[in-house]
Amino acid sequence: MNGLAGLIITAVLASHGAVLVAATMLKLPERVRHVIIPAAVAFAAGTMLGAVFLGLLPHALAHAPAQQILPWTLGGILGFFVLERLLIWRHCHDEQCAFHQRTAELILIGDGLHNLIDGIVLAVAWSTSPGLGMATTVAIIAHEIPQEIGDFAILVDAGWSPRRAFFWNQISAATTLLGALGGWWLLSSLAPAIPPMMAVAAAGFLYVAVADILPGLHQRGHGLAGWLQIPLILSGVATIALCHGLGGH
Repeated sequence: MNGLAGLIITAVLASHGAVLVAATMLKLPERVRHVIIPAAVAFAAGTMLGAVFLGLLPHALAHAPAQQILPWTLGGILGFFVLERLLIWRHCHDEQCAFHQRTAELILIGDGLHNLIDGIVLAVAWSTSPGLGMATTVAIIAHEIPQEIGDFAILVDAGWSPRRAFFWNQISAATTLLGALGGWWLLSSLAPAIPPMMAVAAAGFLYVAVADILPGLHQRGHGLAGWLQIPLILSGVATIALCHGLGGH
């Protein structure tokens, strides 16, 4: 069990590093960011879809009947829609995002809640299998980097200093560890809850990918850049498949 906790904490620290990567990428020239960020977003879409259909849902369905799992998935999608309405659940993946034209504090609250749930997802995934844990960690990191870049840019645009934005993003990211440790502690005594939790986690990934990332890619995908999104998405899916192959089931 101690080894499992170590793996979960390592995965959390790796996802926490997305804040550092985002802060570094914001220092790149604007023309470079305009190439890297859309590519990273397309790759993230592939990893999240791969995590849903190659990992989370298959594992949940292997341990519980579809009649039990699919209602949880549906409920999760509807629940994340409500969260999006209440606390800016949806994350920006660009430096100009009309959706986030609200207070910086609400952005951090929504981000903290998102990271808390990501921590629980990591605990569930690693408790199930190394392959699922590895794939889920990759999907979360791939999504967090462009999302954090967008959040950083919005906070700075709201008048925050880069140092202040970085500090509070680190505080927000720390909720991932709280979610992971809380999830690990609960799962040790609530093993039957793992399949429904995987179904809800799959719903979260699916909602972000389909309701947020893919529509944004359509808006930015014109000409050759749009066609290049397809191999980037497929490479994200292939990365998740490779993680499952390396980590086993």
